[in-house]
Parts: sequence; structure tokens; C-alpha cells
Amino acid sequence: MSNSSVNYAELGKNGLWNNNPALVQLLGLCPLLAVTGSVVNALGLGLATMLVLLGSNISVSLIRNAVSDAVRLPAFVMIIASFTTATELLMQAFTYELYQILGIFIPLIVTNCAILGRADAFASKNGVLASAVDGFMMALGFMLVLLVLGAMRELLGWGTLFADMELLLGPAAASWELNLLGQDYPGLLVAVLPPGAFIVTGFLIAAKNRIDKSLDERAQAKREPVVAGSRRVRTTGHIG
Repeated sequence: MSNSSVNYAELGKNGLWNNNPALVQLLGLCPLLAVTGSVVNALGLGLATMLVLLGSNISVSLIRNAVSDAVRLPAFVMIIASFTTATELLMQAFTYELYQILGIFIPLIVTNCAILGRADAFASKNGVLASAVDGFMMALGFMLVLLVLGAMRELLGWGTLFADMELLLGPAAASWELNLLGQDYPGLLVAVLPPGAFIVTGFLIAAKNRIDKSLDERAQAKREPVVAGSRRVRTTGHIG
């Protein structure tokens, strides 16, 4: 499929909303639920996933005509593993403390079904530009869900937002922390524990489904035909 035949607006809409990896496909839920206790963790994992997904989609698209079906999936896994290793080394070099916090979930990007799924379902059948756009939008949709989940859990759990951002963005981000619920906020422990991740994710999925249903109802109402002509009016009661 050539890049000229690809609908880039549709790729963006699918990645961000219609086919969001986290809310619709329900892929990559293990790291999504495990490390989104704060915004900085969510952003770190989201950027790492984006780098791997973008790089693997481009690489798979470049070799799509040179790899036979017999070794296609092993080749894709090797490409994803290579980009994951490179991302891991970059985090060790520049954001070591955050890398230690995220722990095993950075190497586990290799097993993220969303990345292998896009490589096999899209990048292996499309050109480089379309594959890059698809990878970026899918990763962006995944990262936005991570950020919303991390923000909600951090706010409910600790009463803060953007705490410890210097772990990812350097000393200049140390002053970004917002204490929105005050110093005396006792914190909601369940929000930062795994059960809280499941609860908040469930609310996010329910909200998306409700929005989709409302949009479908509005679209259907607009499509209903208007019947032309006079209407029969029934009059009841006594007319003097």
C-alpha cells in the first residue's frame, strides 16, 4: 500500500481514540497499571514506549519486502528488542533514578503486544511515512492514557501533581510540583496501589464508552430522514 492511499487523519483518530491501544485494544495493561502511580513515571514509560514503537514501525516497513513469512515474526521481535535495549541504555545514561523506579517494565516493552501488533498488522504492509505516523499516533494515544491515569492516581493518592519531574526533565523541573489538596491531605492509599490502578482504568474505559455512545446517538439522530408533507392531528375533548 502506497503512502498516497493512506488516510493520515484516520490514522491519528484511530491511535488517539477509535483504536486506542490501552482503552480499546486493552494492550500493554501490565506496565500501564503497574507504574502509573505518578505523572513522571507515566511520562517516562510513555516516552520509552513511543521511541520503541516509532523505531520498530519504521524499521519493519523498511525491510517488509525483504523478509520471508517464515522468519517475519522473529525478525520483528529482534527489531523491537534492539530498540528496547537502546532505550534502556539511554535511560540508564540520562535518567538513571527514573530507570531504577520503572525497573523491569522498561525491558518488558519487548513483550508489549501493542508494539508487535502494529509491526505485523500495519508496518509490514505499508510505506515508511505511513508506518511512522501510525506508530507515533498509537504511542501518543497510549502515553496520553498513561498520563491521565498517572495524574489521577497521584492526585488522589498524594494530593500532588508533577512531583519528582526532575527525575526525567532535570533540575529545572524540580519546582513544577503542585500541592493541590494541601499539606494536610491524608492521601488515599488505594489510589497508588494496584487495585487503584484497576479502578481508575475502569472509570476511564467507561467514560470513553459513554462518550462514544453519545456521539453515535447524535450521529444517528442527524441521519434520520425528515418526512415531508402534512401531519394528521388528533383532537380530543369537547369543543363548544
